[in-house]
Amino acid sequence: QVQLVESGGGLVQAGGSLRLSCAASGRTSSPYVMGWFRQAPGKEREFVAAISWSGAITYYAESVKGRFTISRDNAKNTNFLQMNSLKPEDTGVYYCAARGGVLTRTGLEYDYWGQGTQVTVPS
Repeated sequence: QVQLVESGGGLVQAGGSLRLSCAASGRTSSPYVMGWFRQAPGKEREFVAAISWSGAITYYAESVKGRFTISRDNAKNTNFLQMNSLKPEDTGVYYCAARGGVLTRTGLEYDYWGQGTQVTVPS
């Protein structure tokens, strides 16, 4: 089992930045990939970004490419989502996820999920 705890959410004006963190604990000795998903009110959860165990491979949703950067520090069992140039449409609850398999954009293929952190960008 892997437990995930997100932090760093908040309210930020359009054009601003936030840095989300996701701390993993539990069975973290095995390699695992990590991803971020978000869910806006009344909408389905969507993929945001994902990173391989080594950090060498990253995936991004088209809507965040060039604005968001995912990274990880395996020594601290933590991954980060740096979000720049935030827009109102980035508003939602952001969830960290992990799995022990290959990198994927598909939420259903992730085994572990955090509780989420709220990001609000007023229009």
